[in-house]
Amino acid sequence: MKLFDVYPLFDINIVKGRGSRVWDDKGQEYLDLYGGHAVISIGHCHPHYVERVTQQLHTLGFYSNSVVNRLQAELAERLGKACGYEDYRLFLINSGAEANENALKLASFRNGRRRVLSARKAFHGRTSLAVEVTDNPKIIAPVNANGHVTYLPLNDLDAFRTELAKGDVCAVIVECIQGVGGIRLATPEFMQGLRRACDETGTVLICDEIQCGYGRSGKFFAHQHLGVKPDLITVAKGIANGFPMGAVLISPDFVPVYGQLGTTFGGNHLAGSAALAVLDVLESERLTENAGRVGRFLMEGIEALHLPHVTDVRGRGLMIGIELDVPYKDVRNCLLFEQHCFTGCSGTNVLRLLPPLCLTEGEAAEFLRRLECVLREK
Repeated sequence: MKLFDVYPLFDINIVKGRGSRVWDDKGQEYLDLYGGHAVISIGHCHPHYVERVTQQLHTLGFYSNSVVNRLQAELAERLGKACGYEDYRLFLINSGAEANENALKLASFRNGRRRVLSARKAFHGRTSLAVEVTDNPKIIAPVNANGHVTYLPLNDLDAFRTELAKGDVCAVIVECIQGVGGIRLATPEFMQGLRRACDETGTVLICDEIQCGYGRSGKFFAHQHLGVKPDLITVAKGIANGFPMGAVLISPDFVPVYGQLGTTFGGNHLAGSAALAVLDVLESERLTENAGRVGRFLMEGIEALHLPHVTDVRGRGLMIGIELDVPYKDVRNCLLFEQHCFTGCSGTNVLRLLPPLCLTEGEAAEFLRRLECVLREK
């Protein structure tokens, strides 16, 4: 049997990581400015993370959600304090797509409606409902195309208000920083107006914080830069630093009903220990603040260099997009194979940076030198 080939792969076998660096099986070191799609939050193989997950594995790796798991209760309490949502409740699952899937179901259970508003260029996952609210017809299979979703331009408040006024919208789902869409930022005016319009029409506001949350923007959640409070918040990626995990933070307005939601693996003992280790390190090493500081250093550094082929730099914290006037894949490949630096791509022609939140200013300066070397040769 062979793998079902769904990704074009770089011929690089990464076998070791530490902090913001990884190594391949030939011993070549790479600076990681991508963090495995924003998954690596506290850094590769952080000693405390390794120790806590290993200790849990020696004790109990898994048991059913039909019994008490005190790690889940501890995580809910700790996460509430860390992000400022102590009155919300936590539903644990395994991935970002599942988080959005369950958030949309909760919204529909609450108001009985079927229609959803999503932003153009949005990406919310690849499962049934999550892919339907993703603005990419190439990945929406016929079985998922149910006509429940209207896509509108991000930050076009009038367009959203017009649709909401029809009274049949179940939920609005928004990434406050679009990742796959090219590091596009929602504005405070848009999000605050959207919050008011949702309140007026009984519509559930969902903030997808799967890529932009968990400290990456310089605040715990990206929407906290914008002065709004969503009804539902979805998280994954950085929540467990590589262990598969997702979650929905649910406002007190929602009443749980047994049987509506469920999960086999969600919030298992290993996942819980990994997520608690992440919170330990985020707090003790002040990585959210570091993300804001080093992110500013990177963006200001790129702008100060006046690099050829850079047409725009945007983002918050350690979620940065560098828009180019040359093919972004060529730049990414030069950075990878010549400068040994991992970056990503998104949008129309955007180099996407999603490094571990432990990235230092020294490592950021190292990346700037490598980026300058590539762009000045183009």
